[in-house]
Amino acid sequence: MAFESLTEKLAATFKKLRGKGRLSESDVKQAMKEIKMALLEADVNFKVVKNFIAAVSQRAVGTDVMESLTPAQMIVKIVNEELTALMGGGDSKLSISSSPPTVVMLVGLQGAGKTTNGAKLAGMMKKQGKRPLLAACDIYRPAAIQQLEVVGAQLDLPVFQMGQTNPVDIAKAAVEHAKKHGNDMVFLDTAGRLHVDEQLMDELRAIKAAVCPTEILLVVDAMIGQDAVTAAKAFDDALDIDGVMLTKLDGDARGGAALSIRAVTGKPIKFAGTGEKLDNIEVFHPDRMAGRILGMGDVLSLIEKAEQSLDAKKAAEQLERMRKNKFTLTDFYDQLTQLKNMGDLQDIASMIPGMGGKKMDLTVDEKGLARTEAIIQSMTPYERENPSVLNSSRKKRIAAGSGTQVVDVNRLLKQFEAIQQLTRQFSNPKKSKGLLSRFKGLGGGLPF
Repeated sequence: MAFESLTEKLAATFKKLRGKGRLSESDVKQAMKEIKMALLEADVNFKVVKNFIAAVSQRAVGTDVMESLTPAQMIVKIVNEELTALMGGGDSKLSISSSPPTVVMLVGLQGAGKTTNGAKLAGMMKKQGKRPLLAACDIYRPAAIQQLEVVGAQLDLPVFQMGQTNPVDIAKAAVEHAKKHGNDMVFLDTAGRLHVDEQLMDELRAIKAAVCPTEILLVVDAMIGQDAVTAAKAFDDALDIDGVMLTKLDGDARGGAALSIRAVTGKPIKFAGTGEKLDNIEVFHPDRMAGRILGMGDVLSLIEKAEQSLDAKKAAEQLERMRKNKFTLTDFYDQLTQLKNMGDLQDIASMIPGMGGKKMDLTVDEKGLARTEAIIQSMTPYERENPSVLNSSRKKRIAAGSGTQVVDVNRLLKQFEAIQQLTRQFSNPKKSKGLLSRFKGLGGGLPF
């Protein structure tokens, strides 16, 4: 995950401060030096780092901090506030035109993820009640039009394309098409290059002049570090962009781009791509991101992710079944798949206060989950509701039907039995004490 190394280094620095009780100016200077090195190693722009450290230092050596009973906590608070300000302070929403359609022009270098992430954004808008249209204005990259049509079909979004014709004409025709067919948003997927060049900028300026987009959104690959900031500055100088979408924040990016772009360009980060799935996109919240960087968690984003991924009605039904001691293998499988749909558990853990920066082996085992699904689906509905009837011959049949071994079926049944005991006793913590330890001896624990 992005920021993992930065989070670990900042946590180590704050731990030293907490261990000192009252702080001297030399303690603060040493902490600022360590924070400076951590930011530079995270590939944050050196001018941005210099200004950030100056702002934090000025506040950190103030009387309110030095005379505080918990100066270390005060410094963490200051760093959190300055990080939030560095990334823009408040949320920046997508501008919506008062006279539809709203035209969103997606620009960026080739390989940044414009096509896929533009479609993700259109999909997000569709969930909010909009009627978006995707327009294929990239006529140069091989299969760019086909790629847009594929992701459009997966998200059930219409795609407008005119083949290998003039991109300016395509953009104008797409807007007219949207007006005639009731699409209130148009997302223009423009061409990119491997580097910034004048030919690219001239074409993008021509499209901008032709359709007067409501929003010009720069799509930036967070993995390329300071090059992302350089590209953002070039596109902003040429087109006066309105905002930035960072992609690949789920990768090994050091995070410097996210902390530098706003300060260098003055333009806000509006969205972040957080994975390969077509729903892995979220609004960029500077305050929440600062909290995650500092290991303080991001409970609001965690709640939103759960609300989007979990079926509230089904969850309520399962809770009621638990209360009545009717938790079945079908319920067990439904819960595993819903947890999987929330995404990478490593990412989820980073949103929990106190968990940020800690390396945890929480990756979903796709093979284990597929094996569990196959075993449960090889059972009859009666067997799923009444696993106690599973004798030797039934287990052999289920193993054969699921392509597994009887030992796999037995392991799953033991896991389920322990969960049943836990759900029966979860209202009485004293009785349930020690039940979780039973999973340790079940051949690898839960199947995910």
